[in-house]
Amino acid sequence: MGDDTIAQNRKARHDYEILDSLEAGLVLRGTEIKSMRDHKVSMSEAYARIEKNEAWLVGLHIAPWNSTDARLNHEPRRTRKLLLHRRQIDELLGKSKAKGLTIVPLRIYLSRGRAKVELGLGRGRQQWDRRREIAERDSKRDMERQLADARKR
Repeated sequence: MGDDTIAQNRKARHDYEILDSLEAGLVLRGTEIKSMRDHKVSMSEAYARIEKNEAWLVGLHIAPWNSTDARLNHEPRRTRKLLLHRRQIDELLGKSKAKGLTIVPLRIYLSRGRAKVELGLGRGRQQWDRRREIAERDSKRDMERQLADARKR
């Protein structure tokens, strides 16, 4: 049984150079998991923060579940707790403080019925870094295309 990817943060892979990644559990309420299973999640502005030796996911938007009374629904942008071992939290805190790295969620998925988030330790990219990467990717694609054309002949 594979992992069921719910959402990916493509903006994070574009804006950050991802150096390391790890899996964390996500504490959710009932209506949140229902909305998540319907893929009503936006991760574009989300990031992780560590406070008082606990990891929190900030800025994750999970749309309200539409089949429930508004009083019973969740707040779409509430801060959600991440489930990590103390050793992992200490390691993340040390790396993010020492090197000036940011902890960003890369994707949210279900693993054996549990909501998981893949966190990445990323260094912010400058505009010229992004342009250079796009140029490299385009040149690589052109070379592969030319090779394929040469093989056909």
